[in-house]
Amino acid sequence: MLGKLKKILTPEEPKLAQPAAPASNWVPLGEKNPFDLGLKDATLSGWFNQATNELYSGFPISAHDVVLDVGCGNGGNIHFCAMRGADIIIADIDAQKIESTRQRLNETPARSVRCLVTDSAPIPLETGSASRVVCTEVIEHVDDPQAFIAELVRVGQPGGLYLLSVPHPSSEDLQRHVAKPAYFEKPNHIRVISEEQFAAWVSEAGLEVLSHTRYGFYWSMWMLMFWDAEVTFENPDHPMLHHWTETWHALLDSPRGAKIKAALDEVVAKSQVIIARKPSETTQ
Repeated sequence: MLGKLKKILTPEEPKLAQPAAPASNWVPLGEKNPFDLGLKDATLSGWFNQATNELYSGFPISAHDVVLDVGCGNGGNIHFCAMRGADIIIADIDAQKIESTRQRLNETPARSVRCLVTDSAPIPLETGSASRVVCTEVIEHVDDPQAFIAELVRVGQPGGLYLLSVPHPSSEDLQRHVAKPAYFEKPNHIRVISEEQFAAWVSEAGLEVLSHTRYGFYWSMWMLMFWDAEVTFENPDHPMLHHWTETWHALLDSPRGAKIKAALDEVVAKSQVIIARKPSETTQ
């Protein structure tokens, strides 16, 4: 989502006691990278599990897999898969992103890397090509979501797993009040997809939904402040954003930080994620 968004572009109070001196590893405001913190937040939500080789909880990757990433963007998801030695196929409508991702993947132990510059209508692959299909933050952009999901199903192998995500309506509804109009105009987010609609589309396309989760309170709040700060993604330099990053960093480092984060993710989530399976030929 963040890669795509780059284109849019009284009386005196009584004196309180002085706080204790900060720990020796304390870092001043403005020096914590919001994107690095976002990665840490994502791993707590189940992304990029180095120990289990799961791109997301319930979505393991091995060297035996053929992984297709449709709408690969800057390649963060597929890079994790390539580092597991998988056979990689990347697809995106943006030729420059395909090329930059290809170059990045050349430094990985991927068995092979195939590149497709395509609008995925249809996807230029044979039926049953991939054992793992990844498509994150794309469906909200396409004109015909059901036809698009049907194409994803076609190119997956029987028994293969799918990792699909779209923005969660709880966050999108907040963004409507502050985001630039272009955020909800073509070619950006042309629809808001409810949890019920998302699950129905996936099921009606012939996939078995294994899990349906949400995450991303941190990014939902960051985006609200980003729009108000009127800065750029290349240089999100604003006190409000620095304070929010510092606050969330402190929360995650607190004893109950992970529990509080999980509760807040349920209230306002940036994204909803479905892990699904294509039925094997014996069960179809």
